[in-house]
Amino acid sequence: MIEKSLYENYEIHFDEDIKPNTDDYLFVFNEKRELYLDDNKRLPDSLDEFDVDFCWYIGDYKGKRAFVANAESDESFYSLKDVYEFSHDLYHIAGKAVLVRDWYISHRFCGRCGAETRLDEKDMMLKCPSCGQNHYPRIAPAIIVAIRNGDKLLMAKHSYHDNIRYALIAGFVEPGESVEEAVHREVLEEVGIKVKNLEYQKSQSWPFPNSLMLGFTAEYDSGDIKVDGDEILKAKWFEADEIIRYGSDISISDWLIQSFIDSLKN
Repeated sequence: MIEKSLYENYEIHFDEDIKPNTDDYLFVFNEKRELYLDDNKRLPDSLDEFDVDFCWYIGDYKGKRAFVANAESDESFYSLKDVYEFSHDLYHIAGKAVLVRDWYISHRFCGRCGAETRLDEKDMMLKCPSCGQNHYPRIAPAIIVAIRNGDKLLMAKHSYHDNIRYALIAGFVEPGESVEEAVHREVLEEVGIKVKNLEYQKSQSWPFPNSLMLGFTAEYDSGDIKVDGDEILKAKWFEADEIIRYGSDISISDWLIQSFIDSLKN
């Protein structure tokens, strides 16, 4: 998990009229949200070889201008998770770029009346000139929680994870509830227990596709584990040496698991 701030290397700006030069950073994505890199895993020098749908100036990165573009191409593209494994810095800014790309694709035409939207002069907002509807980037808040019972950690087998055997409890925040309420609801719905001593730890931008992960720890309070057999197939308490780790530390989930293991050493 990347813990340094995006703004160590990035300054936010937006402009749809500024065009890139050969020394700018070009983040070119395809329809699968994959990033183009050449054979040396470098960003392209120009957009000449791409059929570009749009190109936006999104700010300054490491002293140079950065642009995000959407293109149709059969060239070499990498998933963001692959990018993370060989360059945390590149993944960090590419995660920002792909979210801007997604937002513009989703709201370049007004969802209320269908008119073409325009970028606001001040804010990161697309405004409809016809009906006045404002379209801000959509970020979906989601909770993830490490629940401990003494020296054991609760982990569950999710039906939608093909390559992860067991994971922490997680879920999206519903309209009208607080993030704390979301933790209690998700835990009760997914594994049938109640938790106490809920503590917020930290958050993580998670561009798969547009989440903000809010990490918590909690302690077991009451109830017996009971899964629905649909979304959650199994759940059990794991001792530290029984926990099956992920193949990557990209997620806040890995950070929470490591924090649990480290706490047992103190």
